[in-house]
Amino acid sequence: MNKHKNCHKLNRISTADIILGIDPGIADTGFGVIKKDRGGFLCLDYGTIKTAAKTELPDRLDIINRELRGLIKKYSPALVAVEQLYFCKNVKTALVVGQARGVILLTARQSNLPVMEFTPLQVKQAVSTYGQAAKLQVQRMVKLLLNLPELPQPDDAADALAIAICAANTSRNL
Repeated sequence: MNKHKNCHKLNRISTADIILGIDPGIADTGFGVIKKDRGGFLCLDYGTIKTAAKTELPDRLDIINRELRGLIKKYSPALVAVEQLYFCKNVKTALVVGQARGVILLTARQSNLPVMEFTPLQVKQAVSTYGQAAKLQVQRMVKLLLNLPELPQPDDAADALAIAICAANTSRNL
């Protein structure tokens, strides 16, 4: 269910500066794990948590919870950063994504992790300095900031990495 793109091994690395960024979704929840490192960032992992459309909603939410708990156990982040739900024309989609967001927030809270929330505008400004940046522009900046060999894919994972970068630039606790 979980698609990963490991970036760097976690050999004797302090977990104090690790941030887990989450781009909520019901079919694809993007995640990105970064570490603030000597004035820059180190990508540890990114990917998506996928749930099948024909799976019942409670089971899909359970999958997101279990996979997220696994990521938290593996990386021991100091902080979870989540994108806020923005205005959506499709009310049904917004409600379902809101439920996924609720599971994500609850999972972080049950893991005793602080949560930071950001609007898409805040994330785009933090990564590209332009709040109306296109997805490709954000992906290019994420690639540059994390020194990745290629553009992070899929979009949900790239967005999650951008959310983590936004949190790293915003948080004074790291």
